[in-house]
Amino acid sequence: MSKANGFKRFQGTPGYIASGPLVDAVNCAIALERPLLLKGEPGTGKTVLAKHVADGLGMPMLSWHIKSTTKAADGLYVYDTVQRLNDSRFGSGDVSDIRRYIKLGPLGQTFAAKERHVLLIDEIDKADLEFPNDLLRELDEMRFSITETSEEVSAQHRPVVMITSNNEKELPDAFLRRCIFYYIEFPDVPLM
Repeated sequence: MSKANGFKRFQGTPGYIASGPLVDAVNCAIALERPLLLKGEPGTGKTVLAKHVADGLGMPMLSWHIKSTTKAADGLYVYDTVQRLNDSRFGSGDVSDIRRYIKLGPLGQTFAAKERHVLLIDEIDKADLEFPNDLLRELDEMRFSITETSEEVSAQHRPVVMITSNNEKELPDAFLRRCIFYYIEFPDVPLM
């Protein structure tokens, strides 16, 4: 890691040999504070790269693994109404403090963190078509509101956001315009 022009630069790690253009794409995303969208076939090292970027920059990392049922709001927070109802009927605790039943998701945790993180949003193309667009405002503004408590969570430090896609379906144009894009090929002989 080197620090020039006011930001930490990724230079690769001993465990991940990155091509020059890939290193440039990572550093461009860091400098411009935009998400890095990594597309490529399964097994090309997209997910592993995020861990090595975090290690190379000396930052903690949080991962959000996307499934077909994942909703954008899940990455912000989840309000456990079932547990609150259970506690109100059978528990002895005070259920009036709704905050006890709100759990921040990976995106919410990176916003609330006291130090800068790398956030991996893994396999975004597994979610429904509207999922990427549902993240636009939060990724642009780096803040969101918790409806149940009227609290706003704002990022103290803009995370390094890395998003992977296996290129199984097209992502919306509005989402793509907000990302730095890099396609990872299978390694060629010189990189092996």
